[in-house]
Amino acid sequence: MFQIAMTKQTFHPNAYLSEIRNVQQGLGSRTTILGILEKNGGTANDLVNKSKLSYRVVLHHLWLLESEKIVRRKTNKRPYFWTLTGMGQQRLKSN
Repeated sequence: MFQIAMTKQTFHPNAYLSEIRNVQQGLGSRTTILGILEKNGGTANDLVNKSKLSYRVVLHHLWLLESEKIVRRKTNKRPYFWTLTGMGQQRLKSN
């Protein structure tokens, strides 16, 4: 008899978004991005280099996170410097 070990992947609490369907692949990408942004903010290129995600995927998830006010652009001109918002931090502490 074989037993298959099911591993339960844990995701960052702020990776769950209320406005969209949360699929495992997107949750994983947002968890990676949020983990990097928690340590220090960065540009999309910084996130691509540290996460090994594609540039398009990083931008897509940054825009989703920005629409839910979890991250924000710190600069008004390109390249944008992304950081966590206070709301994102409060949401994290309450979970």
